[in-house]
Amino acid sequence: MTEKIIGKITHYFGKISVGIIELTDDSLSVGDTIHVKGHTSDFTQKVDSMQIEHQNVPKAEIGQSIGIKVIAHAHEHDVVYKIIE
Repeated sequence: MTEKIIGKITHYFGKISVGIIELTDDSLSVGDTIHVKGHTSDFTQKVDSMQIEHQNVPKAEIGQSIGIKVIAHAHEHDVVYKIIE
C-alpha cells in the first residue's frame, strides 16, 4: 500500500465538516481512500461523495477544487494523499 500526494486542503467548513481539496497532482474518484496529514491532522477515510460547485460528481481531475465530507477536523495547507493498493 503506497500513498501519492494529490493535493491540499484549501478551506475547512467546521459546522458541516466539509474540506475543500485543490487537486494538484492526480485525479480523485468516489470510492478512493485518502489520507489527510498536517501539523495536527492525521486521518484516513474513504471518499463517499464529492461535489464541485454544489453538484455531485463521480470523479475530479487535476486543477479542480472539490468539497468532501471529512471525518475529522482538517486545516488549510494539510496535504492530501491518495492511497494506492
